[in-house]
Amino acid sequence: MKTSRFSRLHLLDNDTVAAWVFLTPALILLGVFIIWPIAYLFYLSFTAGSFTSTGIYWVGFKNYWRLLLNGDFWQVVVNTIYFTLATVLPSLVIPLGLAVLLNRSLALRGVLRSAYFLPSIVSLVAAGLGFRWLFQTTGPVNAFLNLFSVPPISWLGDTSWAMPVIILLSIWKQLGFNMVVFLAGLQAIPSSRYEAAELDGANVWQQFWYITLPGLASTVIFVVVTTSIFTLRSFEQVYVMTSGGPLNSTNLLVYYIYQEAFAQFDFGYAAAAATVLLAVTLVLVYVQLQAWGKD
Repeated sequence: MKTSRFSRLHLLDNDTVAAWVFLTPALILLGVFIIWPIAYLFYLSFTAGSFTSTGIYWVGFKNYWRLLLNGDFWQVVVNTIYFTLATVLPSLVIPLGLAVLLNRSLALRGVLRSAYFLPSIVSLVAAGLGFRWLFQTTGPVNAFLNLFSVPPISWLGDTSWAMPVIILLSIWKQLGFNMVVFLAGLQAIPSSRYEAAELDGANVWQQFWYITLPGLASTVIFVVVTTSIFTLRSFEQVYVMTSGGPLNSTNLLVYYIYQEAFAQFDFGYAAAAATVLLAVTLVLVYVQLQAWGKD
Protein backbone atom coordinates (compact mmCIF):
# COMPACT_ATOMS: atom_id res chain seq x y z
CA MET A 1 0.00 0.00 0.00
CA LYS A 2 2.80 2.45 0.91
CA THR A 3 4.63 1.63 -2.30
CA SER A 4 1.49 2.25 -4.36
CA ARG A 5 0.88 5.64 -2.74
CA PHE A 6 4.53 6.62 -3.19
CA SER A 7 4.40 5.71 -6.90
CA ARG A 8 1.22 7.74 -7.35
CA LEU A 9 2.78 10.78 -5.68
CA HIS A 10 5.90 10.32 -7.77
CA LEU A 11 3.81 10.14 -10.93
CA LEU A 12 1.81 13.19 -9.86
CA ASP A 13 5.00 15.12 -9.23
CA ASN A 14 6.32 14.18 -12.65
CA ASP A 15 3.06 15.27 -14.28
CA THR A 16 3.11 18.55 -12.38
CA VAL A 17 6.70 19.25 -13.37
CA ALA A 18 5.94 18.41 -16.99
CA ALA A 19 2.91 20.70 -16.94
CA TRP A 20 4.94 23.60 -15.59
CA VAL A 21 7.69 22.98 -18.15
CA PHE A 22 5.20 23.28 -20.99
CA LEU A 23 3.31 26.20 -19.43
CA THR A 24 6.33 28.31 -18.48
CA PRO A 25 7.12 29.73 -21.98
CA ALA A 26 3.48 30.73 -22.47
CA LEU A 27 3.29 32.23 -18.97
CA ILE A 28 6.46 34.24 -19.58
CA LEU A 29 5.06 35.63 -22.83
CA LEU A 30 1.75 36.35 -21.10
CA GLY A 31 3.51 38.21 -18.32
CA VAL A 32 5.85 40.20 -20.59
CA PHE A 33 3.36 41.20 -23.28
CA ILE A 34 0.03 41.39 -21.38
CA ILE A 35 0.25 41.48 -17.58
CA TRP A 36 3.25 43.82 -17.32
CA PRO A 37 1.92 46.36 -19.90
CA ILE A 38 -1.47 46.43 -18.15
CA ALA A 39 0.16 46.95 -14.77
CA TYR A 40 2.41 49.70 -16.15
CA LEU A 41 -0.59 51.35 -17.86
CA PHE A 42 -2.43 51.41 -14.54
CA TYR A 43 0.64 52.96 -12.88
CA LEU A 44 0.99 55.61 -15.60
CA SER A 45 -2.65 56.65 -15.11
CA PHE A 46 -1.62 58.04 -11.69
CA THR A 47 1.34 60.03 -13.04
CA ALA A 48 2.07 63.08 -15.15
CA GLY A 49 5.08 64.26 -17.12
CA SER A 50 6.83 62.69 -20.10
CA PHE A 51 9.55 60.19 -20.95
CA THR A 52 12.24 62.88 -21.15
CA SER A 53 14.86 64.23 -18.78
CA THR A 54 12.08 65.76 -16.64
CA GLY A 55 10.61 62.31 -16.04
CA ILE A 56 7.22 61.45 -14.63
CA TYR A 57 5.80 62.16 -11.18
CA TRP A 58 2.89 60.92 -9.07
CA VAL A 59 -0.38 62.90 -9.24
CA GLY A 60 -2.86 60.43 -7.75
CA PHE A 61 -6.40 60.53 -9.15
CA LYS A 62 -5.90 63.87 -10.89
CA ASN A 63 -6.02 62.34 -14.39
CA TYR A 64 -9.31 60.60 -13.62
CA TRP A 65 -10.81 63.85 -12.32
CA ARG A 66 -9.70 65.52 -15.55
CA LEU A 67 -11.54 62.83 -17.49
CA LEU A 68 -14.73 63.41 -15.50
CA LEU A 69 -14.57 67.18 -16.02
CA ASN A 70 -13.49 67.15 -19.68
CA GLY A 71 -16.36 67.82 -22.10
CA ASP A 72 -14.36 66.51 -25.07
CA PHE A 73 -13.89 63.17 -23.31
CA TRP A 74 -17.62 62.79 -22.72
CA GLN A 75 -18.33 63.66 -26.35
CA VAL A 76 -15.90 60.92 -27.34
CA VAL A 77 -17.66 58.51 -24.96
CA VAL A 78 -21.03 59.35 -26.52
CA ASN A 79 -19.53 58.91 -30.01
CA THR A 80 -18.12 55.52 -29.00
CA ILE A 81 -21.42 54.32 -27.52
CA TYR A 82 -23.33 55.43 -30.62
CA PHE A 83 -20.76 53.82 -32.90
CA THR A 84 -20.80 50.57 -30.90
CA LEU A 85 -24.58 50.22 -30.75
CA ALA A 86 -25.06 51.16 -34.40
CA THR A 87 -22.41 48.65 -35.46
CA VAL A 88 -23.20 45.68 -33.24
CA LEU A 89 -26.91 45.29 -34.08
CA PRO A 90 -26.55 45.16 -37.89
CA SER A 91 -23.39 43.06 -37.47
CA LEU A 92 -25.57 40.56 -35.61
CA VAL A 93 -28.75 40.57 -37.72
CA ILE A 94 -27.29 40.69 -41.26
CA PRO A 95 -24.70 37.88 -40.82
CA LEU A 96 -27.32 35.73 -39.06
CA GLY A 97 -29.70 36.12 -41.98
CA LEU A 98 -26.95 35.36 -44.49
CA ALA A 99 -25.84 32.31 -42.50
CA VAL A 100 -29.39 30.92 -42.42
CA LEU A 101 -29.71 31.38 -46.18
CA LEU A 102 -26.27 29.99 -47.01
CA ASN A 103 -26.80 27.01 -44.74
CA ARG A 104 -29.35 25.72 -47.26
CA SER A 105 -28.66 23.91 -50.50
CA LEU A 106 -28.19 26.78 -52.95
CA ALA A 107 -26.44 27.12 -56.26
CA LEU A 108 -22.96 28.67 -55.91
CA ARG A 109 -23.23 28.41 -52.14
CA GLY A 110 -19.47 27.99 -51.74
CA VAL A 111 -18.75 31.01 -53.96
CA LEU A 112 -21.19 33.17 -52.02
CA ARG A 113 -19.69 32.11 -48.70
CA SER A 114 -16.21 33.03 -49.92
CA ALA A 115 -17.43 36.35 -51.31
CA TYR A 116 -19.09 37.37 -48.06
CA PHE A 117 -16.06 36.28 -46.03
CA LEU A 118 -13.63 38.26 -48.20
CA PRO A 119 -13.97 41.58 -46.27
CA SER A 120 -12.69 39.84 -43.13
CA ILE A 121 -9.27 39.24 -44.66
CA VAL A 122 -8.90 42.72 -46.16
CA SER A 123 -6.67 45.10 -44.22
CA LEU A 124 -8.75 47.63 -42.31
CA VAL A 125 -6.43 50.43 -43.49
CA ALA A 126 -6.90 49.39 -47.12
CA ALA A 127 -10.66 49.14 -46.59
CA GLY A 128 -10.67 52.61 -45.02
CA LEU A 129 -8.79 54.08 -47.96
CA GLY A 130 -11.24 52.40 -50.33
CA PHE A 131 -14.27 53.78 -48.51
CA ARG A 132 -12.70 57.23 -48.36
CA TRP A 133 -12.33 57.13 -52.15
CA LEU A 134 -15.89 55.87 -52.61
CA PHE A 135 -17.43 58.56 -50.41
CA GLN A 136 -15.35 61.57 -51.38
CA THR A 137 -17.30 64.49 -52.84
CA THR A 138 -16.31 63.58 -56.41
CA GLY A 139 -16.36 59.85 -55.73
CA PRO A 140 -18.39 56.99 -57.20
CA VAL A 141 -21.19 57.17 -54.58
CA ASN A 142 -22.02 60.78 -55.42
CA ALA A 143 -21.63 60.00 -59.13
CA PHE A 144 -24.23 57.25 -58.78
CA LEU A 145 -26.61 59.50 -56.82
CA ASN A 146 -26.19 62.17 -59.45
CA LEU A 147 -27.95 59.83 -61.89
CA PHE A 148 -31.08 60.37 -59.78
CA SER A 149 -30.54 64.16 -59.61
CA VAL A 150 -29.28 64.01 -56.01
CA PRO A 151 -26.81 66.84 -55.30
CA PRO A 152 -23.31 65.90 -54.13
CA ILE A 153 -22.99 65.15 -50.42
CA SER A 154 -19.87 65.85 -48.40
CA TRP A 155 -20.01 62.46 -46.72
CA LEU A 156 -16.83 62.74 -44.66
CA GLY A 157 -17.05 66.51 -44.15
CA ASP A 158 -20.57 66.60 -42.72
CA THR A 159 -21.20 65.92 -39.03
CA SER A 160 -24.43 64.11 -39.91
CA TRP A 161 -22.90 61.71 -42.45
CA ALA A 162 -19.30 61.07 -41.39
CA MET A 163 -20.10 58.66 -38.55
CA PRO A 164 -22.63 56.60 -40.58
CA VAL A 165 -19.96 56.07 -43.25
CA ILE A 166 -17.50 54.77 -40.63
CA ILE A 167 -20.25 52.56 -39.18
CA LEU A 168 -20.98 51.19 -42.67
CA LEU A 169 -17.30 50.31 -43.12
CA SER A 170 -17.17 48.57 -39.73
CA ILE A 171 -20.30 46.52 -40.47
CA TRP A 172 -18.90 45.51 -43.86
CA LYS A 173 -15.59 44.51 -42.26
CA GLN A 174 -17.19 42.39 -39.52
CA LEU A 175 -19.89 40.78 -41.68
CA GLY A 176 -17.92 37.82 -43.05
CA PHE A 177 -16.40 36.70 -39.75
CA ASN A 178 -19.74 36.77 -37.95
CA MET A 179 -21.40 34.90 -40.79
CA VAL A 180 -18.85 32.07 -40.55
CA VAL A 181 -19.36 31.88 -36.77
CA PHE A 182 -23.13 31.63 -37.24
CA LEU A 183 -22.68 28.97 -39.94
CA ALA A 184 -20.65 26.90 -37.51
CA GLY A 185 -23.36 27.31 -34.88
CA LEU A 186 -26.12 26.34 -37.32
CA GLN A 187 -24.31 23.18 -38.37
CA ALA A 188 -24.07 22.14 -34.71
CA ILE A 189 -27.88 22.10 -34.38
CA PRO A 190 -29.19 18.54 -35.01
CA SER A 191 -31.25 18.29 -38.21
CA SER A 192 -33.62 15.93 -36.40
CA ARG A 193 -35.09 18.90 -34.55
CA TYR A 194 -36.15 20.53 -37.82
CA GLU A 195 -37.53 17.24 -39.14
CA ALA A 196 -39.62 16.78 -36.01
CA ALA A 197 -40.86 20.38 -36.24
CA GLU A 198 -41.92 19.87 -39.87
CA LEU A 199 -43.87 16.77 -38.89
CA ASP A 200 -45.65 18.84 -36.23
CA GLY A 201 -46.58 21.43 -38.89
CA ALA A 202 -44.18 24.22 -37.87
CA ASN A 203 -43.49 26.78 -40.59
CA VAL A 204 -40.10 28.30 -41.42
CA TRP A 205 -40.50 31.25 -39.06
CA GLN A 206 -41.56 29.02 -36.17
CA GLN A 207 -38.56 26.74 -36.76
CA PHE A 208 -36.27 29.76 -36.74
CA TRP A 209 -37.78 31.23 -33.58
CA TYR A 210 -38.10 28.05 -31.51
CA ILE A 211 -35.18 25.95 -32.80
CA THR A 212 -32.56 28.10 -34.53
CA LEU A 213 -32.35 31.01 -32.08
CA PRO A 214 -32.27 28.86 -28.90
CA GLY A 215 -29.67 26.64 -30.54
CA LEU A 216 -27.54 29.70 -31.34
CA ALA A 217 -27.78 31.28 -27.87
CA SER A 218 -24.10 30.88 -26.98
CA THR A 219 -23.07 31.80 -30.53
CA VAL A 220 -25.07 35.02 -30.38
CA ILE A 221 -23.40 35.93 -27.07
CA PHE A 222 -19.96 35.29 -28.60
CA VAL A 223 -20.74 37.40 -31.68
CA VAL A 224 -22.13 40.29 -29.61
CA VAL A 225 -19.11 40.40 -27.31
CA THR A 226 -16.46 40.02 -30.03
CA THR A 227 -18.14 42.64 -32.22
CA SER A 228 -18.43 45.00 -29.25
CA ILE A 229 -14.73 44.59 -28.52
CA PHE A 230 -13.96 45.17 -32.22
CA THR A 231 -15.90 48.44 -32.15
CA LEU A 232 -14.47 49.60 -28.83
CA ARG A 233 -10.91 49.23 -30.11
CA SER A 234 -11.62 50.79 -33.53
CA PHE A 235 -8.84 53.11 -34.59
CA GLU A 236 -7.87 52.59 -38.23
CA GLN A 237 -11.21 53.73 -39.64
CA VAL A 238 -11.03 57.09 -37.90
CA TYR A 239 -7.31 57.56 -38.51
CA VAL A 240 -7.56 56.90 -42.24
CA MET A 241 -10.91 58.46 -43.08
CA THR A 242 -11.70 61.46 -40.84
CA SER A 243 -8.98 61.97 -38.16
CA GLY A 244 -11.79 62.42 -35.67
CA GLY A 245 -13.54 65.20 -37.58
CA PRO A 246 -15.53 67.04 -38.57
CA LEU A 247 -15.87 68.95 -35.29
CA ASN A 248 -14.88 65.89 -33.25
CA SER A 249 -18.03 64.05 -34.42
CA THR A 250 -16.19 60.81 -35.33
CA ASN A 251 -13.57 60.82 -32.60
CA LEU A 252 -13.65 57.43 -30.86
CA LEU A 253 -12.06 56.48 -27.55
CA VAL A 254 -9.00 54.67 -28.94
CA TYR A 255 -8.24 57.52 -31.37
CA TYR A 256 -8.72 60.00 -28.51
CA ILE A 257 -6.19 58.07 -26.42
CA TYR A 258 -3.77 58.08 -29.36
CA GLN A 259 -4.10 61.85 -29.77
CA GLU A 260 -3.56 62.58 -26.10
CA ALA A 261 -0.54 60.27 -25.87
CA PHE A 262 1.30 60.87 -29.15
CA ALA A 263 0.09 64.31 -30.26
CA GLN A 264 -0.26 66.08 -26.89
CA PHE A 265 2.30 63.85 -25.10
CA ASP A 266 0.00 63.71 -22.07
CA PHE A 267 0.76 60.09 -21.29
CA GLY A 268 -0.74 60.00 -17.80
CA TYR A 269 -4.08 61.37 -18.98
CA ALA A 270 -4.06 59.02 -21.97
CA ALA A 271 -3.28 56.09 -19.66
CA ALA A 272 -6.28 57.00 -17.49
CA ALA A 273 -8.54 57.00 -20.55
CA ALA A 274 -7.04 53.69 -21.67
CA THR A 275 -7.68 52.23 -18.21
CA VAL A 276 -11.35 53.20 -18.51
CA LEU A 277 -11.48 51.46 -21.89
CA LEU A 278 -9.81 48.38 -20.41
CA ALA A 279 -12.35 48.29 -17.58
CA VAL A 280 -15.26 48.41 -20.03
CA THR A 281 -13.71 45.61 -22.08
CA LEU A 282 -13.17 43.45 -19.00
CA VAL A 283 -16.81 43.95 -18.03
CA LEU A 284 -17.88 42.71 -21.46
CA VAL A 285 -15.65 39.65 -21.15
CA TYR A 286 -17.08 38.96 -17.68
CA VAL A 287 -20.63 39.19 -19.05
CA GLN A 288 -19.68 36.81 -21.84
CA LEU A 289 -18.26 34.23 -19.43
CA GLN A 290 -21.25 34.49 -17.11
CA ALA A 291 -23.72 34.11 -19.99
CA TRP A 292 -21.84 31.11 -21.39
CA GLY A 293 -21.80 29.53 -17.94
CA LYS A 294 -25.55 29.91 -17.58
CA ASP A 295 -26.13 28.59 -21.11
